Amino acid sequence: MKSTESFKKVISDHLASVAAADPAFAEKMADPKKNMDDCTTYILNQVKASGCNGFADAEIFGMAVHYYDEAEIKPGAKVSCEVVVNHKPELTEAEKLEAREKVRKEFEETQLKELEQARERKEAKEKKKQEKLKLEEAQRKAKKIEAEKRMAMAQQTLF
Repeated sequence: MKSTESFKKVISDHLASVAAADPAFAEKMADPKKNMDDCTTYILNQVKASGCNGFADAEIFGMAVHYYDEAEIKPGAKVSCEVVVNHKPELTEAEKLEAREKVRKEFEETQLKELEQARERKEAKEKKKQEKLKLEEAQRKAKKIEAEKRMAMAQQTLF
């Protein structure tokens, strides 16, 4: 499985802070045979083997450090699962601007759609009103013609 980017980022950020404080660990992280995908696969296999569903950050971070500490460690088979990260990701200014722009566009689209629907409802209501007026006018004309016919019939019988 490919673990979520946020899961990788949290682990990667932690490992970077460990490497910054420990030059020997930084060298181990630079090993070209090691990578974050295999690191997360290793962690997921350890979690699966434990049978537990929840772990403290320190436990997961410890597994990540252990993966890089051991030269011949095997990540294991890919694991199909979902990973829940309880860390709030820190967004860059560019990501924040992109998110704001996306929300603004979605808001504008929603507002435009609502305005269009309101206009369509108003037009439908106006059309219905016009049809009702035409029908009333046609009924008045029909009544007038009927009245004129009765008058004509009445006049014929008087003479």
